[in-house]
Amino acid sequence: MSDGSDFLRSMGIATSGLRAQAGRMRVIAENIANADSTAKTAGGDPYRRKVPTFSSELDRSLEARVVTLGKIKPDTSDFRVKHEPGNPAADANGNVKYPNVNSLVEMTDMREAQRSYEANLNIISATRRMLQRTLDILKA
Repeated sequence: MSDGSDFLRSMGIATSGLRAQAGRMRVIAENIANADSTAKTAGGDPYRRKVPTFSSELDRSLEARVVTLGKIKPDTSDFRVKHEPGNPAADANGNVKYPNVNSLVEMTDMREAQRSYEANLNIISATRRMLQRTLDILKA
């Protein structure tokens, strides 16, 4: 039979997953919110899509590897360009740059982040149930 530290370790690892996925969802939400924004100045660059990264690090208190939200990197792909001569953000040729955000990709990433978040939440719930059953057995 394992000691209580295994339960706490499992919950700590899953909690790190929750935090990382919540941060990922925040970045995705920012991308979606800015998908149709334009530059404030004529011919300027609009919002650039952000890409979250993850890293693994040792949590010495848990004696386990946990996931953290790493650097938020800019997506260097090209901006979308539309010919809109009347738009205040248009350059001298009448072209307007729009963010390099594809809402379909963002929604797919959001669903994946949500599934991962829920999986980590399920681990925490299952661990809590197991811990409660262990305590019930010890009380009997």
